[in-house]
Amino acid sequence: MDNKTYLIIGGTGGIGQAMVRQLVQATANEKSSIKVFATYHRSVPDFEADNLHWLQMDVSDENSIKQAADDIKQQSTHLDWVINCVGLLHTEKSQPEKALRQVETKFFLQNMQINALAGLLIAKHIRPLLAKAERSADKPAIFATISARVGSISDNQLGGWYSYRMSKAALNMGMKNLSIEWGRSLKDVCIVVMQPGTVNTQLSAPFQGNVADGQLFSPAYSTECLLEVLSNMTATQSGSFVDWAGESIPW
Repeated sequence: MDNKTYLIIGGTGGIGQAMVRQLVQATANEKSSIKVFATYHRSVPDFEADNLHWLQMDVSDENSIKQAADDIKQQSTHLDWVINCVGLLHTEKSQPEKALRQVETKFFLQNMQINALAGLLIAKHIRPLLAKAERSADKPAIFATISARVGSISDNQLGGWYSYRMSKAALNMGMKNLSIEWGRSLKDVCIVVMQPGTVNTQLSAPFQGNVADGQLFSPAYSTECLLEVLSNMTATQSGSFVDWAGESIPW
C-alpha cells in the first residue's frame, strides 16, 4: 500500500469508515506516503489525520460527483484505488419489498440511482485520475464497488427485495460493461464488484435476526478481508464479482 493514493466513496458508512481508518493507520510506517481521500454526504466527519482529505459528495447528483473529482485534481495528480462503499437498502419510510404489491416507484428509482447509476457516474468523472496512476498488469489501478450476493440472478432462491436485488444486478452489469470498455481504452485497471459478507452496519441492522452464528462480520474484519483481496487482484481479473474471501460469485 506504500505511496498509493486512495479514494473511498461513502467514508462515513460502516464499511467506508473502516476502510478510511485502516488505510490511514497503514501510514504508521514512516516510509509510507499514503494519501486518502474520502467522501461524506452532509456533515463533515470528526475523524482527522494528516494524510486524510474529506470531500463532500452526493452520489445522487452528478454535479456533486464532478465537483469532488475536480477538488481531488487540485490536490493530487492521480488515484491508484477507488472504492465505492455507498449503498441503499432501506430508508426511514421504506423497507425492502417482500411482495410485488409493495413495489413503489419512488423507492425503486431511488435504489437504482444510488446502487446502480452512481457507480457509473463516479467512474465517468474519476477516469482521468485513474488514467494517470502508475500501474502494471500485476499491480493494476483499482476501481472497486461494494455490491451484494442478492444481486446475483442465478443465486436467487428466495425472491423478494425487488428494488435492492434489481439495482444490485444492474450495478453488476454496469461494472461488467465498464471492465470491457476500459479493457480496451484504459489498460491495467481492474474493475471489481465485491460482496463484503453480512456486516454489522446500519444498512443490515433491521435484518440481522436471520444471520447464522459467526456470519455477522464487524466492519473492521470485512474491510481487512476486502483490502487483502484487492491487493492481490491483477488486471486480468477485471470484471470479477467476488466475495470478501476472494471467491467468485455467479452473476
